[in-house]
Amino acid sequence: MQTDVLFEDLGFRPYKEIWDYQEQLLKKNTEAKAALRLAGNMSDINDLENTTNHLLFVEHSPVYTLGKNGDVSNVLISEEERTRRGIDYFHINRGGDITFHGPGQLVGYPILDLEKFKTDLGWFLRSLEEVIILTMAEYGLKGERSKGETGVWIDPSIKGKERKICAMGIKCSRWITMHGFAFNVNTDLDYFNFIVPCGIENKQVTSLQKELGKELPFEEVKEKVKNNFEKIFGCSLAG
Repeated sequence: MQTDVLFEDLGFRPYKEIWDYQEQLLKKNTEAKAALRLAGNMSDINDLENTTNHLLFVEHSPVYTLGKNGDVSNVLISEEERTRRGIDYFHINRGGDITFHGPGQLVGYPILDLEKFKTDLGWFLRSLEEVIILTMAEYGLKGERSKGETGVWIDPSIKGKERKICAMGIKCSRWITMHGFAFNVNTDLDYFNFIVPCGIENKQVTSLQKELGKELPFEEVKEKVKNNFEKIFGCSLAG
């Protein structure tokens, strides 16, 4: 039996608006689970109907986000210069370090109740990576994992050629997830010159556009990611 996941394509939105929306969805789900536990009605978590799974797609206006344990020294741009360039900045509650979101980048936020999937954060992250790896394969690119570094890479084992194409960072509360992945499709990579991406020095950042030498149809990439998400998570996206 497939698990239902409500899908929303939120279009082009500022970061804070969607961060707040994620927090609302997370709170609604965690409060529902807390109420059930209090009432002693948790005999079969798989039958829970009061938590709702979501997958949000969005393109953000330019923003740097620093994870809760990230190092602010990985932000190389001054506040004045950042403001002049119209780039927002937020220190947020996900794992990971500094990253960039902006136009041409597909950001996916799964707000999932992992008790309806698998209560294993490692499995969840590897599954998100696999969604991107399968999507890249459809464009003839070999996406790979880099040992000890979450996300999807190209040539991670070739020193000097390692380049990250998809960053990931999550938060989990009562097995409800939020935040997610940032997949560089047609992203302006110059923005990454002002940070140490993910706190990892001496490694490059890339995009589908850079690797393939052409701009990709953004809606086409979205559809491929959606299809692969359904495949890997064994779910049905509705909405």
